[in-house]
Amino acid sequence: MKDFAYARAGDAAEAAALMAERPDATYIGGGTNLVDLMKLGVTGPGLLIDVSRLPYDRIEHRDDGSALIGATVRNGALAGDPGIRERFPLLSQALLAGASGQLRTVATVGGNLLQRTRCGYFQDVTKPCNKREPGSGCPAIEGAHRDLAVLGTSDHCVASHPSDMAVALVALDAVAHLRSVDGGTRTVPVAELYVLPGDTPHRETVLDRGDLITAVELPPPPPAARMRYRKVRDRWSYAFALVSVATAVSVAEDGSLDDVRIALGGVAPRPWRARIAEERLRGARPDEKTLREAARAELAGARPLPDNAFKVDLATDLIVAGVRDLVARKDRA
Repeated sequence: MKDFAYARAGDAAEAAALMAERPDATYIGGGTNLVDLMKLGVTGPGLLIDVSRLPYDRIEHRDDGSALIGATVRNGALAGDPGIRERFPLLSQALLAGASGQLRTVATVGGNLLQRTRCGYFQDVTKPCNKREPGSGCPAIEGAHRDLAVLGTSDHCVASHPSDMAVALVALDAVAHLRSVDGGTRTVPVAELYVLPGDTPHRETVLDRGDLITAVELPPPPPAARMRYRKVRDRWSYAFALVSVATAVSVAEDGSLDDVRIALGGVAPRPWRARIAEERLRGARPDEKTLREAARAELAGARPLPDNAFKVDLATDLIVAGVRDLVARKDRA
């Protein structure tokens, strides 16, 4: 690690001022990903601006069923919050599936959203990587890519997005609240926070330099929705998803799907909202054939590589099982 300076911001304005003064500055929350990248030499900020104690550490539950989650709320506190567990259970499930208890105690909501890919070539500074050094190449395409993406990739990058929490937030239509360096504010749907690699894989989000995530807003959940987050990984404990699926469904009186929301993790450079499958399933009766046709339509645009082609079938099966099991649970309720 190279030498760096450290400053703890007293408020958002001070954090922005520090960021404006130093082009080599970056924000740090829990640091569970950033510090690792600094140790590996992947990134080397000259100034760390600690925003973990800014006043964004509350979870506000509103009368209409919506919630506002501060960006410095710890992942463990969010996973265990009674209101989140009751109204947005798939978010709690995603957080509990995402890391060890020790990491959840430290990691923040804002930091979780901005964590970087765990692609081995990105983390190994002895190897080329278009995310680290634009134009240097993507050795994963010909090399070790079993864990990497099959949707939304390009000839320049096949890295997968690591966050479980972000997948749940995308399924729940969450919105990120942002504060710019000049004090301006705006909101961005979490589904639109991330950009696909195209020919600029080093640009991963729509954030401008110095933008600070201050909160995440959850709209009211769909009426009578049943939710689940399911994650398939190589080992049970502390592993990133090969494929995950966040599913929320509401079933009409006639047995058709009144509302259906599906987001996939582990298969794309960003949390992947399965809008093609949703469109095909909304208003349909969820028999096995209909579910499988919808899932296959969603994965029709996949660009698998030799060692991760299994993810296409696995994601198809998880979409089918995710909706089918929730519908069956609804029928038994």
